[in-house]
Amino acid sequence: MQLSRFPRRRYTDGPTPLEPLPRLSDHLGGPAIWVKRDDLTGLAFGGNKTRKLEFLVADALAQGADTLLTTGAVQSNHCRLTAAAAAKEGLACRLLLEERVPGSYDPDASGNNFLFGLLGVERVEVVPGGTDLNARLAGMAEELAAEGRNAYVVPGGGSNALGSLGYVACARELQQQAFELGVAFDEVVVASGSGGTHSGLLAGLLGLGAGLPVAGVSVRASQAAQEAKILAHARETAALIGAPAAVEPEDVVVFDDYVGEGYSYPTEAMVEATELFARLEGIVLDPVYTGKAAAGLIDLVRKGRYERTADVLFLHTGGAPGLFAALEAFRGRLGSTHYFADTGGR
Repeated sequence: MQLSRFPRRRYTDGPTPLEPLPRLSDHLGGPAIWVKRDDLTGLAFGGNKTRKLEFLVADALAQGADTLLTTGAVQSNHCRLTAAAAAKEGLACRLLLEERVPGSYDPDASGNNFLFGLLGVERVEVVPGGTDLNARLAGMAEELAAEGRNAYVVPGGGSNALGSLGYVACARELQQQAFELGVAFDEVVVASGSGGTHSGLLAGLLGLGAGLPVAGVSVRASQAAQEAKILAHARETAALIGAPAAVEPEDVVVFDDYVGEGYSYPTEAMVEATELFARLEGIVLDPVYTGKAAAGLIDLVRKGRYERTADVLFLHTGGAPGLFAALEAFRGRLGSTHYFADTGGR
């Protein structure tokens, strides 16, 4: 696993923190829960896509690209971080947003949509859910080529074998941190969406012989579809790094019980998980990915998946800006907060 042979940009200064969550653990009466703070990676507000972009943008620069093209849902964290990487490298950026929930796009919305403009995105194109995104990205690249420009297409979520190297690197980082802390984790729980984080971490840990299973909480697809996608991604990544261990179907674990009505639709369990992380540990989740993944973790603890003596790691993949575009999901649903204002006649 000689990752140094792959060109890489560095957007994060050092390892992201690995922290215990003692108040959450006590509240649930279950195992010791820890968090890997990949919400604290570099670039604008951080998140897991930063690790993937380190390898993808290096490839774009090696190919002489002057523009990054990518796609994601409305309020996409990946699109935000791609725009941030483009700004840092002096590249233009164009985004293709898929309106997976009809009527959900608002050009004046807060959250990531506001940040697209702040980060200088050159153009945002919005298409209905179910559009052939790869075909449209190819068309956008051809349009730029006709203008004499050189576009690099970053896959949705940064999720191809090259992007997944970011989480192969994270697996190595995690193993070293666990060694230094003297903690033998029993499982890692992570949101599973486009698949690059889940599959890269899985391929990396298997390649290292870490003996640490990874459980993905699907935020969109059914269990069968997501497991098939993760298996294919993980095998491609393992082949790219020349991992000695093969990725087998039994290595891929996905839970699809926490999606709710569909991608980005709020659930009561997500709201509860987001409140618990905030009020017990001061950690902010997002409503689409980490909130639902944390809901899965909490439910698995309550159902007795882990022994009380276990150590379970939650990989926080970021996304907090999305909260500010989803306030209605939380109004009247969080626990009571009392406000008192004394204006003193002012």
